[in-house]
Amino acid sequence: MTADAASTPVELTDAQRAELVEKHLPIVGYITSEFIGRLPSHVSRDDLTSAGLMALFQASRGYDPTTGVPFARYANTRIRGAILDDLRGADWASRGVRSRARKLSAAEDQLTAQLGRTPTPVELASALGVSVRELTETRDESQRAMVLSMQGFTADGGSIDDHLPAHTPGPEAELLHRERLGYLRSAITALPERLRIVVEGYFLAERPMAELAEELGVTESRISQMRAEALALLRDGMNTHLSPEMVPPASGPATAVKRKEAYYAAVGTQSDFRARLALSSFGAFATPVAARTA
Repeated sequence: MTADAASTPVELTDAQRAELVEKHLPIVGYITSEFIGRLPSHVSRDDLTSAGLMALFQASRGYDPTTGVPFARYANTRIRGAILDDLRGADWASRGVRSRARKLSAAEDQLTAQLGRTPTPVELASALGVSVRELTETRDESQRAMVLSMQGFTADGGSIDDHLPAHTPGPEAELLHRERLGYLRSAITALPERLRIVVEGYFLAERPMAELAEELGVTESRISQMRAEALALLRDGMNTHLSPEMVPPASGPATAVKRKEAYYAAVGTQSDFRARLALSSFGAFATPVAARTA
């Protein structure tokens, strides 16, 4: 093997990337738990987990096995970096602001202990070697930078979240959402083969239109038309079973109308309610796509 061949990056298939992600999902949980244990209680574990999962997916796309670096080590670095970036993005305050705030707090505590009372702004400014105006600015900056925890704000010691209206979907809404996702899966499966290839390739595998056009032997403009045609079929195919009043009356040549009606019927016969709930999970949706694009 030549040096050039050895240095050529190896691009993994979608199936291989999906396998890497699935196998290394626990790493995200471990790293998130490690961070969360050293952070204030107001920091959301879900936000950190989302940042870690996105980094894991991106790592699977950028990983080159020919480098000799194990994927676990490569992904670990990417995940930690993504979580740190997420934390920095949530905190707009600079290090200078944080440093001045700490000095202000320490000086105030020391003077309070010495004087037996809260120091005046003039006394505090003199102890810090700054003007009263600079002291006020530092205090304002630190107050704006403070991220308030939502714990212990109520008289009963509970979380303020307990007293706010809940916006999370209930069991019924969750079931309806999952059934709709299941219908979407069935509607994609029932599409004519070439339209299904366009939908799965463009939306699920994120393949460029030029690549799909070359595979199907058509122009990119035709791929765009096929994509629009497929989306219209998906919409009406799902609405036929979920919201029939939203489906416009079929029009056009008799053969085209019959094809649409046959497709709408096929969407409903692809699965029953129980199967649609099973198909609504990410794993059930992603695996067949990865297998077909491998």
